[in-house]
Amino acid sequence: MKYYSTNRQAPEVSLSEAVIKGLAPDKGLYMPERINPLPSSFFEGIQDMSLQEVAFEVAKAFFGEDIPANDLKQIVYDTLQFDIPLVKVNGNIYSLELYHGPTCAFKDVGARFMARLLSYFVKQHPSTKGNVHVLVATSGDTGSAVANGFLGVPGIDVTVLYPKGKVSEIQEKQFTTLGQNITALEVDGVFDDCQRLVKEAFMDQDLNEKFFLTSANSINVARFLPQAFYYFYAYAQLKKQNPEAAKNLVICVPSGNFGNICAGLFGARMGLPVKRFIASNNANDIFFQYLNDGHYNPRATQATLANAMDVGDPSNFARIVNLYGGGQQKAVKISPEEAHKAITAEISGATYNDEQIKAAMQLALKNDHYVCDPHGACGYQALVDGLRPGETGIFLETAHPAKFKDTVEPIIGQSVAIPDTLQKFMNGTKQSLPMTKDFADFKKFLQNNL
Repeated sequence: MKYYSTNRQAPEVSLSEAVIKGLAPDKGLYMPERINPLPSSFFEGIQDMSLQEVAFEVAKAFFGEDIPANDLKQIVYDTLQFDIPLVKVNGNIYSLELYHGPTCAFKDVGARFMARLLSYFVKQHPSTKGNVHVLVATSGDTGSAVANGFLGVPGIDVTVLYPKGKVSEIQEKQFTTLGQNITALEVDGVFDDCQRLVKEAFMDQDLNEKFFLTSANSINVARFLPQAFYYFYAYAQLKKQNPEAAKNLVICVPSGNFGNICAGLFGARMGLPVKRFIASNNANDIFFQYLNDGHYNPRATQATLANAMDVGDPSNFARIVNLYGGGQQKAVKISPEEAHKAITAEISGATYNDEQIKAAMQLALKNDHYVCDPHGACGYQALVDGLRPGETGIFLETAHPAKFKDTVEPIIGQSVAIPDTLQKFMNGTKQSLPMTKDFADFKKFLQNNL
């Protein structure tokens, strides 16, 4: 299958080139030329399939034309060495717990899959000379998931950029204590500064002539597409637990850079029976405002309790607009007004400030005896506020509450136990390096250290 740029000013590329390059030469994001639907027989028996079996069938629809089935199966099964349970919170609200992986966050799925797929292609791609440098910006969980997903992978070095003082201690420890092939840069700025530095590095001809750079952010197709796996598995579990509820399903996604919900939208195009999606924002409500008035106006990031959603210019917005504008390179683009109408027909929005997030966390505990992290709380509250009669809602609990222990405990008034998988990181020694938000300084660092 070929992949094209959302900016439509770059040549089509193969899957291996899209994965290795990360970003298109015209600064666009790569998209598959088509979305293959899954057969009805898959959905008829999905409730009896394991997570790995479900994911493999979805992966074949995405990547089966480019990777032999046995190799793809090994990548999928090796990626998903943990469960993703669907937990009933109350009568019509369920939580998809995406925090049972190695770093207790949803990004373990995409990061682990990408690490294995990139390693697979690096061995076959002569232009890389067997060595690739991954640059990744993080507002929290991406850094830990990517760093741990790529830790010790031969031929791949990783540099993680994160905003100083704007990630939790546990999140920071998960990617600053590893060493080996992982370098952490503590940027004196916000997440958008980190993301800008990464994008500018990809566009810098000198750097790309000297080093083979790619990204593990959700801008990379190998990071965001595998996140579709767990939407199908959520449906499979709901169908098994409550077949009637599965017929009127709404999925709510706490949204920051919009790679996660974008994967869900791809799933819907493949036949996943979702009635609609809700994109739940914190105070960085750029997408929420777009849904209301049709105008996309990026702005400076505002720091919030749900820090992994603190994004003022979501990269994957381009993919969403492109998806609703035809989704194929040769398709006739529709007008912005028509695209907005199509998007709002399938996606609604919600936005919550810090005080409302606190209230949502307290409500989930008091009424439903469920502990949400600040991001999951945005999803939970959006379902409480937005579900219609007869609908069943699933919200994505994107990270373990213990990753935000210092934030969560004072709000809910009780302690949160730290899982063993997180505790081991807390015992490590921070090894990050300081970095300004000036690209010249970042470029100099790369030239001297890669």
